[in-house]
Amino acid sequence: MICCGCLLKDRVFDAGQFTDAVRRVAAGGTAMDPQVISQLLARRSRDRPMEKLTPREREVMELMAQGRSNTAIAGQLVVTERAVAKHTSNIFAKLGLAPSDDDNRRVLAVLAYLDRGARE
Repeated sequence: MICCGCLLKDRVFDAGQFTDAVRRVAAGGTAMDPQVISQLLARRSRDRPMEKLTPREREVMELMAQGRSNTAIAGQLVVTERAVAKHTSNIFAKLGLAPSDDDNRRVLAVLAYLDRGARE
């Protein structure tokens, strides 16, 4: 099980928000501060597959990295779940993540996203 959490202490303003993040990570999910994710996305590199993503695909990826479901992403971006599914499909294709019975492409995409930031 892969669990990941990164919150900035000066940006946690609400005990409920913090508790929710801890519970999400404890349950095997992720909790990432939007500012951290924005900084990771802002870094540019010309030869990396992540750079092929459109701004909307980056928004979807950011919310995926926060552990959000397609339903939650659709609600936050005010689009349909079908639109989110299309964006995630495009993300998988641009990152070279083919369908597989053995791998979870959503987790692999988030790991690629997080790895990209760690290398820069």
